[in-house]
Amino acid sequence: MSRRLRRTGFTLVELLVVIAIIGILVGLLLPAVQAAREAARRMQCSNNLKQMGLAIHNFESANKFLPACEKDIPAAAYPTPSNPYGVRATYGTLFHLLPYLEQTQIYNLIDLKRSYIDPINMQPNYGTANPLAASPVQAFICPSTPGTPPSDYGPYFASIGLNRGAYIAPRTDYIPIKGIHGASLGLCAGKPNTNTRNGLLGTSSPENKPTIRFAEVTDGLSNTILFGELAGRQTKYFRGKTLPGKSTLADGGLTLNSYYADANTARELRSYSGADINNPGQTGCSAINVYNENGLYSFHPGGIQVAMGDGAVTFLSESVSPAVFAAVVTRDGGEIATIEQ
Repeated sequence: MSRRLRRTGFTLVELLVVIAIIGILVGLLLPAVQAAREAARRMQCSNNLKQMGLAIHNFESANKFLPACEKDIPAAAYPTPSNPYGVRATYGTLFHLLPYLEQTQIYNLIDLKRSYIDPINMQPNYGTANPLAASPVQAFICPSTPGTPPSDYGPYFASIGLNRGAYIAPRTDYIPIKGIHGASLGLCAGKPNTNTRNGLLGTSSPENKPTIRFAEVTDGLSNTILFGELAGRQTKYFRGKTLPGKSTLADGGLTLNSYYADANTARELRSYSGADINNPGQTGCSAINVYNENGLYSFHPGGIQVAMGDGAVTFLSESVSPAVFAAVVTRDGGEIATIEQ
């Protein structure tokens, strides 16, 4: 009597169906995983801004003033030997936060009586300072920002006659804000076509008035931006894409000023049309996440994060109106603004 053997296994059709189902499930799961990762990165970025806000309040508590985004050393006060590079601009706001961010070892390597562009404070081959003075600070980097090359100021120095090779300086994705650019954001907000320096940390006289006091923030600390995201430098980004054919900046720090200690990291904020990647600087009324040259910019979907003057961290939508945005940028405009999220 013969017995028929039964063979177990999948047919080709069954196997293809299983593979198709797995592919669909993976396709459904991947966006959720990416969203979860971005949420974690955004939370870390928010924590960075929170720490910066706390640091500047601790600075103010210790010194009774805030470090303005710019400070020039008076010519008569500059120590000897004089700076052969002829620059008297000293370190920007973020550098002065280092002792309050557990980075005192970097801060103490610098001669604060001298400019950051002075051989005594610069790295070899431009100066003699310990390279640790240019160490990266993770609190100044947003983890949502794609990998970008470090800031090389060498091409800029070469353009002014100091052709001594690369000058690598650590980046920041966060900036203090000088004020607003009159011909773009100012006009869109219904203001005069005049550049202002009345951001919370802005000053129109960096030599005679390099400090700001909380009492000068008459619009209220909770209604005024302290720090904002301007991420991705020294690569130029336009609506999440690198500019075609010129993604890496050719002139070093001259345009984007991405070194955290650079006083020129601060910006008079512009607004753009956002219409043409081949003309990224075209003036318009879109102020957020259009172009990372002179406008607040992040890699978070839908907007940017800002630290307000009271230390709170807020998400600012890309759709915020120019009038509201300009109002929360200035410290003494007299506006009453509600942030749209």
